[in-house]
Amino acid sequence: MLTITISTNRKTELVDITHVVQSALHDDGIDAADGVLYLFCPHTTAGLTLNENWDPDVKRDMLLTMDGHIAPPDSRHRHAEGNSPAHIKTSLFGSSALVFVEGGKLQLGQWQGLYLAEFDGPRRRQVWIKYVASAG
Repeated sequence: MLTITISTNRKTELVDITHVVQSALHDDGIDAADGVLYLFCPHTTAGLTLNENWDPDVKRDMLLTMDGHIAPPDSRHRHAEGNSPAHIKTSLFGSSALVFVEGGKLQLGQWQGLYLAEFDGPRRRQVWIKYVASAG
């Protein structure tokens, strides 16, 4: 299993980790292999998502919707740490992602990228990566 560490800079942000994950595969010697890459974020206030990485307005709109409509900051939450919205957002985004690998390259759609979704930063976050080679 590989582990990458991502430093976040804001309370809520989407950090494009596509190139970091691809580099981790390369550094681990997975240059020409085919298989499946499992990614897991072991945090309760950060998650993973795949989405558009061409137009930065998509990230902005996603975060505005989450913060403004779905799980806005609110003093009515009972969790003592005050980060209940971060826990809600993480559950909605999810803690894992699955990406196919062919020829050692992540197989993503033309406009897709892989993101660490930070909801309680800034922090240092880990993403665990497990590569499983195709049989045959």
